[in-house]
Amino acid sequence: MTPGTSLQALPPLGWLGIVRLALVQTALGAIVVLTTSTMNRVMVVELALPAMLPGFLVAMHHIIQISRPRLGYGSDVGGRRTPWIIGGMAVLAAGGAGSAVATALMVASPVLGTVVAIVAFLAIGLGVGACGTSLLVLLAKRVPAQRRPAAATICWVMMIIGFIVTAQTAGHFLDPFSLGRLVAVTCTVSAIAMVVTVLAVWGVEGRASAPAPAASDEPAVPFAVAFRQVWDEPAARGFAVFVFVSMLAYSAQDLILEPFAGTVFGMTPGESTKMAGIQNAGVLLGMILVGVIGTLTGGRSQNALRAWTVGGCIASAAALTALAVGGSVGPGWPLLPTVFALGVSNGVFAVAAIGSMMERVGAGRESREGVRMGLWGAAQAVAFGLGGFIGTAAADAARVFFENPATAYGAVFVAEGLLFLVSALMALRLGADRLQGADGRAVPAGAS
Repeated sequence: MTPGTSLQALPPLGWLGIVRLALVQTALGAIVVLTTSTMNRVMVVELALPAMLPGFLVAMHHIIQISRPRLGYGSDVGGRRTPWIIGGMAVLAAGGAGSAVATALMVASPVLGTVVAIVAFLAIGLGVGACGTSLLVLLAKRVPAQRRPAAATICWVMMIIGFIVTAQTAGHFLDPFSLGRLVAVTCTVSAIAMVVTVLAVWGVEGRASAPAPAASDEPAVPFAVAFRQVWDEPAARGFAVFVFVSMLAYSAQDLILEPFAGTVFGMTPGESTKMAGIQNAGVLLGMILVGVIGTLTGGRSQNALRAWTVGGCIASAAALTALAVGGSVGPGWPLLPTVFALGVSNGVFAVAAIGSMMERVGAGRESREGVRMGLWGAAQAVAFGLGGFIGTAAADAARVFFENPATAYGAVFVAEGLLFLVSALMALRLGADRLQGADGRAVPAGAS
């Protein structure tokens, strides 16, 4: 289909249609949890390899997603998102299966296994980027504005469900453990994810109508030009910076919260793991709050998602500050309620930010939704890839300057809180009801 081809007019997606598309996120989460969690454990524990190897592979799968704008551009040129969703899942599934094969190869040939693993994790990152970017664009185009907060919540929750169901089910079939079982289970999960994705998106986008006469003869704009057009949009560029800063703050505490609980509060590994579960429960609650309340009020308030985003950032900053204070107070501090509050705040912010992406993706130059969503997705992925490393590095650096571990961790938590406050201010500035396009004219939020 040539640029300018339009899709047949379709009615907005209902709740069942939203859940159906969100099944793609479940499939995506199922493969990702095996490759970033299970493979990590097998490499470090069963194969006794350096922890930096899986750490490098996981970081690489985030960094390669800087290609999201280019992947989104491909779906813009074609005018359809379905082939990119299915194709992306196929690449992701191949990468997932390849990561298991690579892990098994590392026993006989560590070098060959590592090379295969690098290729597999690059494929995982590319697959996530292609599938996830086009999925969000399709949802944004098919879901009415008042349902977008709930749609964002459903997508995140369905992805977490994919994490949970796969971890439990695959864990059952992996015992008694063998590398052969690891390959078989991973390939099975990848195949199921592929089938679920095809069934979830089949027919949702509709068929393409005939190309518009004026557009059928226009050559496709090169990617470099299309990217420059989007980058020159102040709203798109500013939102990309907001996503990067806020997601950096969001992810920087991931790898230091449990060590903080063990070092400062004397928690055992089991206790800190349970604490992480409490935090995740809070994240889910925060997401559900945005979905339910946002849907009830979003149709009456154009600023609903902005309010949730700013509120989530401020509440996250407050919770991180409370953690810093709690470290100074010691065991008497209500750590678990504080961590739960952090989870709720993070959940509110995260799902509101995704909803804002869906709301804003059509604001600006036409036929650039994929590039725009890809730009924001790349900012998010790179922030996630850097966040964990920066958080741990900052904690190590702080301990050089502060003898008391509680003070060192507290300094990092306060810095993360400041990043969230900066993000809140950015969200306020970016939250005007009317966005400015690259040519300076006002574009209504959600317009395309």
